Amino acid sequence: IDGYFTLKRMAAFEPTVQKIAGDLARSAVTRGEVELMNDLALPFAVHAQCAFLGWPPHVQKVLIDWTRRNYQATLAQDRKVMSDIAREFEGLVDEMLDARHQADQTSEEDVIASLVKEEVWGRSLSNEEISSILRTWTVGEIGSIASSVGILVQYLAEDLALQKQLRADTSLLPAAIDEILRIHGPLVANRRVTTRPVEIGDRQIDAGERISVNWVSANRDPRVFDEPDTFRLDRDPADNLLYGAGIHVCPGAPLARMEMRVALEELHAVTSIIELIPNNPSTNAVYPASGFATLPVRMQ
Repeated sequence: IDGYFTLKRMAAFEPTVQKIAGDLARSAVTRGEVELMNDLALPFAVHAQCAFLGWPPHVQKVLIDWTRRNYQATLAQDRKVMSDIAREFEGLVDEMLDARHQADQTSEEDVIASLVKEEVWGRSLSNEEISSILRTWTVGEIGSIASSVGILVQYLAEDLALQKQLRADTSLLPAAIDEILRIHGPLVANRRVTTRPVEIGDRQIDAGERISVNWVSANRDPRVFDEPDTFRLDRDPADNLLYGAGIHVCPGAPLARMEMRVALEELHAVTSIIELIPNNPSTNAVYPASGFATLPVRMQ
């Protein structure tokens, strides 16, 4: 799947993301005060993902509703509802795949159409395999991008001096985005099962144990980051575990980075200042989510 996230593909897709972000930003600024998560962050993540995958516009509302219900079920740890919601998504993917299989012609830029034509070890991917890939991309991308946009906007609305600096020099945006999300990560942790015994520090972990890899903690490790809670633009990007590391690095990182950069560029283009609203505080998202559940801001 690495071929779907090349710099060439990202450059070709960027104008579409600019239009999505620009339309939402212009709509938001006309209202002055908005609840950023529901009015901009989540719609942006869903619309961009649907455009990337080539899904029709009517799927956007379905995915927004699905994402909210999936979050609530995960928060409540309601296994039955979580299973039902997962099957809903598989049904949605099956509909999209059937449409691609039946189409006489498909666009090379259409990701789902390309996946349908992929071959691995001399055979086509099964619907189950494609559904698994799309579920991972969609669930991970929508949730993390929406969360990230909220975290970025809140941080800059709170630090107006940094917001002014980034408005004046947009070349600083990529490094600033990575650093803000190092401090306040959109993904708290990953769950894993150990495949062999291992000793970490003074702790012996046996094979088959369930563990949690806490990315937020790792990205604030004082052994790696001087003044880990302080925003700095001179850090070594290789130390930042925002997108994982090694063979487990996120293949979608180029897409995520481009989308977040464009989102801030478009917001800055139509505003002179984005600030928090006194006496109308944000509310934090609840684990396993990160970021904000609600984020009221004022745009001028």
